[in-house]
Amino acid sequence: MFYSLNNISPRFIGFGNYIKMFKDPAISKSIINTLIFMLASVFVQVGIGVLLAMLVDMIRAGQNFFKTVYLFPVVVSAAALGLMFNLFYGYDGGLLNSFLAIFGIGKVVWLTEKTSLLMVIIPTVWQYVGFYFVIILTAITKIPTTFYEAAHLEGANAYHRITKITLPLIFGDIKVSIMLAITGTLKVFDFVWIITQGGPFDSSQVLGTYMYDITFQRRLFGYGSSIAVLIVVLGFALTFFTNKFLKSEDITY
Repeated sequence: MFYSLNNISPRFIGFGNYIKMFKDPAISKSIINTLIFMLASVFVQVGIGVLLAMLVDMIRAGQNFFKTVYLFPVVVSAAALGLMFNLFYGYDGGLLNSFLAIFGIGKVVWLTEKTSLLMVIIPTVWQYVGFYFVIILTAITKIPTTFYEAAHLEGANAYHRITKITLPLIFGDIKVSIMLAITGTLKVFDFVWIITQGGPFDSSQVLGTYMYDITFQRRLFGYGSSIAVLIVVLGFALTFFTNKFLKSEDITY
């Protein structure tokens, strides 16, 4: 962290690595991309997970089928899914371009400087929707049915039951899901590295992939360790402020 370890003998440079980070445009790009990943994880992953859990909870038959379908991507290796999406995005023979060819549409370069970040966000978000779906569905099933029966007798419609009973009582679980989504974003690596390796021109670079590239590809171990410290500090800071922002009184029943 405080040494230059890219040479044969370590050399103490104090805060040199951290000063270098402030001047490194790739670090700024990686932080911005990581924050974009974070927003997508919170609003899309957790949001869709909550929506699917509520819809499946309304189904009286076939819940196990939907649980299996939505949870399946979570148990599959991210490396395997990354290779699959890499084949989807291929210019020659890729699934997406082959599908376009059926309708007489020309080939598309899917992984460009403008689109590469979106192309790696899609599979990353898709894989973990089922994880939050299971957490929220489990929380919903723990709500006593007497609450809904009383609301029904009072004439409450579905909207009121969701907003006045379901969401307030599962807020603690939603909060946990948001915290997991935020901290999980700082560990994003597999999909980005397999599909784009952070390119082109660092357009899809995130902190995890940039740290790996600096440390193990360029072998700048001191600088790579400093980036690892940055990831840990960001994790603590984001978790602390998110916890403060979402702080609420515990609801018991």
